[in-house]
Amino acid sequence: MSEPCTHFTCPMEATISLIGGKYKALILWHLMKNTLRYSELHKRLPHATDKMLTQQLRELEKDGLITRKVYPVVPPKTEYSLTNLGKSLIPILDAMCNWGENYLDALK
Repeated sequence: MSEPCTHFTCPMEATISLIGGKYKALILWHLMKNTLRYSELHKRLPHATDKMLTQQLRELEKDGLITRKVYPVVPPKTEYSLTNLGKSLIPILDAMCNWGENYLDALK
């Protein structure tokens, strides 16, 4: 998200903008319980290209939902974790997962 959050006309628009990217909710979901390195995230999201995953991570970091910690070692080590603001999304992500489970059960 490149514009400040002041342009939203409703709270739902703000929420969708912040977590509605192609992989944003999944990234947040995987970071709920663990701090993960880039390679670990990429393994959990195998369909995400490097470019897309990097873009989504940068947007989540810019929006204050995740933190990125770079260790000065060779090869570089980068870890991602939820911020307190990101952790406030956990009930929403849990609800989304529960809804998805119910939906998939209904399809059977």
